[in-house]
Amino acid sequence: MTPIIILDLEWDSAYCIKQHRFVNQIIQIGAVKLNEQLEIVDSFNEIVRSSITKKLSKRFIELTGITTEMMLGGISLTDAFLRYNRWIGSQALTMTWSTSDLYTLIENKKFLLPKGVSFRLGRYMDLQSFVQNEMRAIGLEFVSQISLSHAAELLGITFDDIDLHKAQDDCILSAKLLKRFYDPEKIKPYIRNTDDPEFYRRLTFKSYTLTNIRDDAIKPESLQFDCDQCGHRAKCVTGWKYRNGWFAANFRCSYCKRAFIGRISFKKTYDDLLIKRRIVDVKPVEKNHDKQSVQTVSEKL
Repeated sequence: MTPIIILDLEWDSAYCIKQHRFVNQIIQIGAVKLNEQLEIVDSFNEIVRSSITKKLSKRFIELTGITTEMMLGGISLTDAFLRYNRWIGSQALTMTWSTSDLYTLIENKKFLLPKGVSFRLGRYMDLQSFVQNEMRAIGLEFVSQISLSHAAELLGITFDDIDLHKAQDDCILSAKLLKRFYDPEKIKPYIRNTDDPEFYRRLTFKSYTLTNIRDDAIKPESLQFDCDQCGHRAKCVTGWKYRNGWFAANFRCSYCKRAFIGRISFKKTYDDLLIKRRIVDVKPVEKNHDKQSVQTVSEKL
């Protein structure tokens, strides 16, 4: 069996004068190595000496128990990365609880490391995504992404002997959650190859809303609406106006003469263009002498 590595990072935000920005600097790298029975057979734990500050934030100290004195006595980020790379080997499958640690690795590599130094991940899996889907499969309900401790509580996994927000202890709790649902076949769809450049392009891609109706990604047929009463194609009778993430225009059905406002939004993801549509009734607006006219939208953007 390929060794499984569960990795956790603790980082603190500090202002980097050289980069003129705040950087989430890695302060602790913790990991555990699991055998075929998902038992911990080895561990890694290093505290990293910051290269941009001589003082940790109060919040970080309270959360992790790592003091400024401990940080100043740590090793450099470069040495920590090189030691970790030797420890992990070349064939392991790395897991983290969510992908947030990967964004921190990218940020530290970009701003704090010399060229040529990297952090070895190889094959990778988002453990949080896997566990959440398995929890939903057995009927557990939650709205958004779930924290490590909350997942353990819902599953009845005790962690009284674990000090949360210490990298190695978080790894130990993550290992317990993995063991609850582990199946070699089930985890296969979650495994990614971080040596493939597309992995990081996909990871760092930020979805965005299109705000220009003439964007090349918007096809003319996407702007067509069918009448919600008779089902026939309606005719757009005004130009499009953009507001609060939505384009809107007035439509009139040529068959039943229904007038309505068609609203549509476009969100670009890495793989797709997500389209949402709404049909809104035209509200009468009062004019002088109690006359009425239908509500319209602006002719042009």
